[in-house]
Amino acid sequence: MSKLDEVGEADGWRCWLCDELVDPDMSVNDSRGPSIDSITTKSKGKGKGNKGEAPQVRLAHRGRNTMKGANEAVVAWPDHLFVSDPAPIIASVDRLSRKSGRDIMARCPTAADGEAAAAWLVDRISRLRPDLPVTVEVEPGGGQFMVVLRA
Repeated sequence: MSKLDEVGEADGWRCWLCDELVDPDMSVNDSRGPSIDSITTKSKGKGKGNKGEAPQVRLAHRGRNTMKGANEAVVAWPDHLFVSDPAPIIASVDRLSRKSGRDIMARCPTAADGEAAAAWLVDRISRLRPDLPVTVEVEPGGGQFMVVLRA
């Protein structure tokens, strides 16, 4: 079994960035084909605490691959959610995994929009970082509703 097959099986053949299925039989040269992506950048992988450790890898579509750490990974908020000022999901999850606490992830105009965003966020993080227990709350304030992530 190849390294790509091992990573693909471990991730359920889902792209860790867009959360869509990756076809294992598609050409690795196609932008929708499978590739192995490093979760941490090269500079972070060589930093304190990572000496001698292999970089963490996940399955990604070739077109979404962050080019071996040259670019920061981005998990996009879906267009169907009505959110403003959305926080970068990966950076927030990384920060909360290191030191628990809370992050305001987005603002929404209605409680229903906030609840929809909160449900999506918990579901998405459960696949992005299954080892990180999180809760999401929708808090009113200033005529809007904040989506608050806690770990």
